[in-house]
Amino acid sequence: CQVGHLIQQAAGSSNLKKVTLELGGKSPNIILSDANLENAVEQSHIGLFFNQGQCCCAGSRVFVQSDVYDEFVERSVARAERRVVGDPFDFKTEQGPQVDQEQFNKILGYISSGKREGAKLMCGGGVAADRGYFIQPTVFGDVQDNMIIAREEIFGPVMQIFKFKTLEEVITRANDTKYGLAASVFTTDIDKANYVSSGLRAGTVWINCYNVFASQAPFGGYKASGNGRELGEYGLEAYTEVKTVTIKVPQKTS
Repeated sequence: CQVGHLIQQAAGSSNLKKVTLELGGKSPNIILSDANLENAVEQSHIGLFFNQGQCCCAGSRVFVQSDVYDEFVERSVARAERRVVGDPFDFKTEQGPQVDQEQFNKILGYISSGKREGAKLMCGGGVAADRGYFIQPTVFGDVQDNMIIAREEIFGPVMQIFKFKTLEEVITRANDTKYGLAASVFTTDIDKANYVSSGLRAGTVWINCYNVFASQAPFGGYKASGNGRELGEYGLEAYTEVKTVTIKVPQKTS
């Protein structure tokens, strides 16, 4: 996001070049009590831990309905503990190192912040190797909306799980962020899926899946997650300048 702001400012102070920005996110991932829990746990795991958590649209705020909260947390912790961290050139490895020392330190700082503010550390939370920028897959439960880890983009392998009761409540809480890149909802009720997805302020909403992309489907963010779209027909607009030509024609003599 910081670089995006600089690019926008540079365009404004120089040639006013039109820019599109796909920036960061704090994407909500909503698990309803009627969801297929096995699928929801696995997709939520991938949605957060993909690319060591270094993903702009990572589903980092996992909202779980109270009826299934305990079971979802238990299963998610077990899945995170099974995640294989190690050499990225080994085909068995699921998670490699963070990109650099700065990001490594930043993520560990956020983990310390979560523990300090009272989130419940369910697993991980530390360094995963004697050398290199490896961090343990980390899961926090009982996360509250006002915590730093709930509001700022961590960009690392740190899952935060929240509890909610009603659809209206979770839509309001999910939208209570400066970001709006992506979101998801897991449910077997199509009416609930449509209701929640239509209420979410995000450029992409996945239903019963996560991180599914197609060249025909526009991708981009609301609010501080950027402007403009990539892919699809909408993706062509950033490269298009419209010209109007108006001609005065002599009156016809027919």
